[in-house]
Amino acid sequence: MIEAAAQVFVTSGVEAPIRDIAARAQVGTATIYRHFPTRADLIVAVYRHQVEALAEGGPALLESSEGPYAALRTWIDRFVDFVATKQGLAAVLQSDDPCFDPLHAYFLERLVPVCARLLDAAAAAGEIGGGQDPYELMRGVGGLCAGGSTDRYDARRLVGLLVAGLRAPGGS
Repeated sequence: MIEAAAQVFVTSGVEAPIRDIAARAQVGTATIYRHFPTRADLIVAVYRHQVEALAEGGPALLESSEGPYAALRTWIDRFVDFVATKQGLAAVLQSDDPCFDPLHAYFLERLVPVCARLLDAAAAAGEIGGGQDPYELMRGVGGLCAGGSTDRYDARRLVGLLVAGLRAPGGS
């Protein structure tokens, strides 16, 4: 249900009818409401689920990638996907509803250390220059993604250039 909601939020916004989410999840609307009594509950669950997937993905990528820089590149690509999804949630997350207040701190608490670990591993391997600030990198990626992508602006390509710029001279 959470994955279905995330997909619907990206394509139709967070105000999309619950029946659309239920149809994508192949459940009844009552099932959605049983698990998420309010739309805000569903939005918070989607956001937290996506943050957790990113947080858990970093260490897994370090284990499975050809090297720390490749893991960092893949993680940043996933982060771009998350930011694109979050754009659909931005208006709601910035609303006056207090249930959304803790989400930004949660995001930082879970993801900045993961990004730091990836950066540190790549620096220790000599693949990027040392001393990179994970918060600054994540803000930079977020800023590049803020306008979305259009025919004349490809945020993903620009993020790729940013990550390529981290490479240490002579880094492989």
